[in-house]
Amino acid sequence: MRSPASGLQTASDPRPAVYLDHAATSWPKPSQVVDAVSRSLTELGGNPGRGAYAMALAASRAIFDARRSLAGLLGVPDSCDLLFQPSCTYACNLMLKGSLRPGDRVVVGSMEHNAVARPLARLAEAGVEVVVVQADPAGLVDPGDVEREVRAAPTKAVICQHASNLTGTIQPLGDLADIAHEYGSLLLVDGAQGAGHLDVDLAALGADAYATSGHKGLLGPQGIGLLYVASGLDLEEQAEGGTGAGASETLTMPTERPDRYEAGTLNTPGIIGLGAAAQLLAAEGGAFRRMEAELVRRLHEGLLEIDGFRVLGPPPGAPRVPVVSAVHDTVDADRIAFELDRRYDIAVRGGLHCAPWAHETVGTLECGAVRFGVGWGVTVEHVETALAAIAEIVT
Repeated sequence: MRSPASGLQTASDPRPAVYLDHAATSWPKPSQVVDAVSRSLTELGGNPGRGAYAMALAASRAIFDARRSLAGLLGVPDSCDLLFQPSCTYACNLMLKGSLRPGDRVVVGSMEHNAVARPLARLAEAGVEVVVVQADPAGLVDPGDVEREVRAAPTKAVICQHASNLTGTIQPLGDLADIAHEYGSLLLVDGAQGAGHLDVDLAALGADAYATSGHKGLLGPQGIGLLYVASGLDLEEQAEGGTGAGASETLTMPTERPDRYEAGTLNTPGIIGLGAAAQLLAAEGGAFRRMEAELVRRLHEGLLEIDGFRVLGPPPGAPRVPVVSAVHDTVDADRIAFELDRRYDIAVRGGLHCAPWAHETVGTLECGAVRFGVGWGVTVEHVETALAAIAEIVT
């Protein structure tokens, strides 16, 4: 399950020869996604839900079909509980700000991305108590630690990522869901690095809300995210405006899902492209995930074979999403990323990865790390090329 790699970079062509930044965004997109986006722009240009003419109705139908395909892929029984958002970050903001009020108490792991940490900081200023549970040096949150904090005082929600964008660590969401629900709390999940890379069944997982990105493991275009909201959870909408349903003469949002949470014109090309990606992953997702696991193992082991590297997160062979971050004893992470780009035409990411909490947890806040993200289109040859280049840079 591979897409063709791009050619070498030229002055007018910035595409890298080797792309290992899939934790930031997947590239190149599968041809099915590109074709679907093109079709939406050339054939389905009407505004969905805003007209009774054929092209607008066709756009509405395409969005309905995409939502249903994504619900099937992610194990959502009622597709109306799956909301389209501009990004996972917007979805996290709706999930958190729509459910938490001053005086509420939440328990959250210390590995969270800024998409969760920053909204929580704003909510804390408004009177929400935020209790942070420290993860272990590999980035894993201990359910026992979470249970002690939830048991200590009434808690509105347990908040946790599905997987880390720094260490690749997969959090024990099933255990956390059981703990949260035992004490009458919600489980709110940032799944940006989970969906697509992991076999996600939201009906079985137990999350009350699950936000995810469309353009990472789900292989869709940028500018589209998803939020699953369990049928029993009532979020306060964070935006008002035109919708495809309800009476236009009223000044309140419709109460029906998904329209209540989808104010304004939807990103039709992004949604249709994401729907095509969902169909592809439904058919080939198992092979895709096995390929990722093989490449991650080789990348992890190869970095450890180079003197001076420490790889963050779980040990080789342990489950992780396809993210491998490392720190070298003497060569700065940003320098490694710069040299890989300029000298070898290899795209990776150095720095703090919008996750200072996670870097503080694993001890790399001062130095950052160089991160390698595996995904669609990456081959064994790409990994070996990167490892050889890294060895030259640090020796």
